Amino acid sequence: MPSRNLSPFSRRSFLQFSAAAAALQIVTEPMLAAAARKAAPTGAIMIDSNENPLGPCQSARDAISAIIPQGGRYLDNLTDDLVHTFAQQEGLNPDYVHAFPGSSPALRFAVIALTSPQKSYVTADPGYEAGMFAAEAASARVIKVPLTKTYAHDVKAMLAAAPDAGLFYICSPNNPTGTLTPHSDIEYLVENKPKGSIVMVDEAYIHFCDAPSTIDLVKAGKDVVVLRTFSKTYGMAGLRCGFLIARPDLMDKIMARAGWNFMPITALVAASASLKDSNLVPERKRINAGIRRETFQWLDRNGYSSIPSESNCFLLDTKRPGKEVIDAMAQQRVCIGRIWPVMPTWVRITVGTHDEMQQFQTAFQKVMRGTTAFSLQPERPAGKVRRNGELPS
Repeated sequence: MPSRNLSPFSRRSFLQFSAAAAALQIVTEPMLAAAARKAAPTGAIMIDSNENPLGPCQSARDAISAIIPQGGRYLDNLTDDLVHTFAQQEGLNPDYVHAFPGSSPALRFAVIALTSPQKSYVTADPGYEAGMFAAEAASARVIKVPLTKTYAHDVKAMLAAAPDAGLFYICSPNNPTGTLTPHSDIEYLVENKPKGSIVMVDEAYIHFCDAPSTIDLVKAGKDVVVLRTFSKTYGMAGLRCGFLIARPDLMDKIMARAGWNFMPITALVAASASLKDSNLVPERKRINAGIRRETFQWLDRNGYSSIPSESNCFLLDTKRPGKEVIDAMAQQRVCIGRIWPVMPTWVRITVGTHDEMQQFQTAFQKVMRGTTAFSLQPERPAGKVRRNGELPS
């Protein structure tokens, strides 16, 4: 199978990157996942990168096959077709939408354009890290604000922490917790933020839940930019396609830092076909929710504490250093997600297929009961642990 490993340099902790090193590359979810693990065993179950194991839908696969003979052409019109399809579905002017190879470049360019040594970058803790590295490259102050007791973004605390904010980053559902920040809270942030600052809402996981989008705030002319990607629900992580949605004046400011971003034609036709498949999102939301629910029920029955999620990932408390459990699970040929420094005993789990989660359960039980070759202290007996929404002390 193809190697998923980065170079030895890239496997270092991203927290040790200098601003100069971070400036050289766009940080992505698979890079962060690979940096947190050792080499993946051949044939291992990969539930560490928030990928969708279902892959592209059939209509997307058919579109890819059909376009391959034209792979020698740039076919710029395909980008326009995709943008117009999305804009029409969302009730937007096409000038409000720009396509990127995934949402990671859009995130990075927006951070570079909207933060500076005088304009801070404000994010949640724990939260998705890629924007922080872009902010460091821009020499901006990075402010990490703890989530609320229900794992939403604490917008009032974010406002209080950064009167000099250039960009507030909201990921909802959040990566890594899979939890939502209410639309009303985001509205409050938008209405009370410092003049000239921008609110970025990353909706990478929006299709896994029933929460309303914040694209309505862009339509209303607010200081809001929204990120979308085809990497999650649509199963196109390896094909790379996403959108930046913003007012034209904000779009121009961001694109001035972006330059020319050529879109792979396979991604363009696959994304267009996916948008036109009316059954794709509800069906995949149903599948993900069912497997996630079964997994939570198993965790509850066995006394393991997890955070309620509405996404395709969740945090699981191992009651011991998470890195030890990650390494032990890899020996069981199951690769699970990384830890966040603020929650060192919690590991992120991606919701895989039904069979993959069964293998996860078997391996996790072995590791936690200390019956593997990896030396771990057995977990002390415990009754059923309630997932009560409280942050760990």
